[in-house]
Amino acid sequence: MRFLVTCKMGLESVAADELRALGLNIESVSDARIVFTGDYFDMARACLWLRSAERVLMIVGEFTAVTFEELYSGVRAIRWKDFIGRNDFIHVNGKSAKSKLFAVSDCQSITKKAIVDSLFEAYRVNSLPENGDEIIVEVGLLRDEVTVALDCCGAGLSRRGYRTWNVAAPIAETLGAAIVLLARYRRDIPLCDPMCGSGTMPIEAAMIARNMAPGMGRTFSAENWRFADGRPFALAREQARDLVVDITPDICGSDIDPHAIDVCKKHAKKAGVNLSWEIRSVSDLAPSRESGIIVCNPPYGERLMEKREAEKLYREMRRVFDSLPHWDKNIITSHKDFERIYGKKADRRRKLSNGGMTCTLHRYFAEEGFIRE
Repeated sequence: MRFLVTCKMGLESVAADELRALGLNIESVSDARIVFTGDYFDMARACLWLRSAERVLMIVGEFTAVTFEELYSGVRAIRWKDFIGRNDFIHVNGKSAKSKLFAVSDCQSITKKAIVDSLFEAYRVNSLPENGDEIIVEVGLLRDEVTVALDCCGAGLSRRGYRTWNVAAPIAETLGAAIVLLARYRRDIPLCDPMCGSGTMPIEAAMIARNMAPGMGRTFSAENWRFADGRPFALAREQARDLVVDITPDICGSDIDPHAIDVCKKHAKKAGVNLSWEIRSVSDLAPSRESGIIVCNPPYGERLMEKREAEKLYREMRRVFDSLPHWDKNIITSHKDFERIYGKKADRRRKLSNGGMTCTLHRYFAEEGFIRE
């Protein structure tokens, strides 16, 4: 079978590396998507273990369509009885980019009609109650090429299950994990987030350090598929539990907001990781270790603070971070003039997206660096 992994733009190589680390066979890597081949156990492992990806989908059809008639015919030709029972609830999601059929709602409606008409014929009925298990179908159009797939996840992969409470503008778990991975974090390296917010990046780093599968504590839509064997998920979870490493990593998170730190402690407890949390400003940052990795998602001046206040913070960050020459710094922000205000050009940059905003991950290497790509 063929599976489609979706991710945020700029994270294709990160997600592909994760799939390779799982020993999965990658067929192709393109903008915001990776295709791999495998069986249901491979699908289950991908769902449980992918940290930086957004979704895993099982491809059931591919064809070209430049008219709604071609879209209907292509979807109609798929053997939907193999995947959908006569009582299943059918939910269709859609996407379209650089295609003649750009009206997503119309594409969704036509896809649903084609599926229902196929099932009418297959089950020899003229109505479907749709009061059973939900089957999520995704129809995606890219440059007039249509991919029809079943959503294996349900809730996106960012929904780990530990983040119940929130602060303003939290970073998504998948993006937080990706930044930690891009920073080349390893369990033997100290890591610090001096503006930790709801604690996402320290918690994701701790899960990486302990080799905890991020999806181990949640369920997935594919577990309810009547046509698939559910045992691969149970086996994948059992395997994941056996691979957890019993360590307390040297990871700290701090924030000037006491409420944020209270939230961090609750999230860490729910995630099953033990970390150090402190209430303090960036100005008071003083790690106990000589070297390590700093990751941070400072206010952008667009959502949380006035622009001048954000820029003042960037200058203060530069002053404080300069006193830590043996620490790598990884800063994500949407501010277009960040480097000018910070006063230093980054050693590496990567365009990313955070909450729909185009951002840049600025990486500053330690003077005597120990982590390199």
